[in-house]
Amino acid sequence: MKAMILCAGRGERMRPLTDTLPKPLLEVRGKPLIVHHIQRLAKNGFKDIVINIAHLGEKIPAALGDGSQWGVRLHYSDERQSGALESAGGIKKALKLLGEEPFLVVNGDIYCDYDFDVNFTLKDKLAHLILVPNPPHNPKGDFALKDNLLLNAADSMYTFSGIGYYHPKLFDEVTLQKSPLAPLLRKFIAKSQISGEVFNKLWHDIGTPQRLKEINENY
Repeated sequence: MKAMILCAGRGERMRPLTDTLPKPLLEVRGKPLIVHHIQRLAKNGFKDIVINIAHLGEKIPAALGDGSQWGVRLHYSDERQSGALESAGGIKKALKLLGEEPFLVVNGDIYCDYDFDVNFTLKDKLAHLILVPNPPHNPKGDFALKDNLLLNAADSMYTFSGIGYYHPKLFDEVTLQKSPLAPLLRKFIAKSQISGEVFNKLWHDIGTPQRLKEINENY
């Protein structure tokens, strides 16, 4: 299984830090946030990792190279000319690098100790999302879960972690333009095509300078 790390976003909420550095290169606990992902992916058996780039994108391959220092192969999906295509659009553009088999996607701006599963199987579903208990900045959550199937709404809601396993067919109708992921997910959740699970261990959305400061001071 291949993996993709989403890194093309502008990081508006993280300004002014992201005026000069892409968000995934900001340091958490002494190393760039994206390096934590690469090391964990490598540890869990992933060999090919796709990274999409846009804002200050040249700095990411300059910092990471070809991935050989971690025993992986890094492939770059370049969105600099079009501008960041958002999550669904970015994944669609990267499909030529990801191939025809299911793949893993992780947001480049989270920090967690989730063990990415290189042997995960989707069975008859188009996606499998990892959910987490709602953090303070997202108290209402995003999705619900019942019998391992995602629901768009219920009394008990969870937050999407930014980690998911996807079948390429999920993106068949996505075009190469700015396309957010959430509406696409909701469409197929309504068709009972997306499964999920709740992850209760370490997970943080490093979305603002304050959250970055807190995680570096407290962990």
